[in-house]
Amino acid sequence: MIKRLTMSAFALLVAGCMSWAAAKSFKGTVSDEHCGAKHAKAGDEAAQCGAKCLEDGGKCGLASRTKVYKVDPQDKFADFAGKSVKVTGTLSGDTITAESVEAAGEGTEKSKAGG
Repeated sequence: MIKRLTMSAFALLVAGCMSWAAAKSFKGTVSDEHCGAKHAKAGDEAAQCGAKCLEDGGKCGLASRTKVYKVDPQDKFADFAGKSVKVTGTLSGDTITAESVEAAGEGTEKSKAGG
């Protein structure tokens, strides 16, 4: 009986961990790490500043409300500087590992990596 209870508890623990690690959706504006939340609102100014910072070697980030997340892989975000996006991926610490990136409100994937 105890063995059966232990195995059931272990199975629930594993299932819980697997659902916690599942991909989630995040919405925000693609910014650069230098400007961060300064460009939390999408627009032309944010796009121009973000593009310039990225050209100068800056890294992309996702400004979502008051939090700025690091993002990986960077190439999925480069075309979205200053734009609102929906990111599907997993969160580990303050880094989102993206499976897909698409313009907010659109149903088709826009990521360069295609995946």
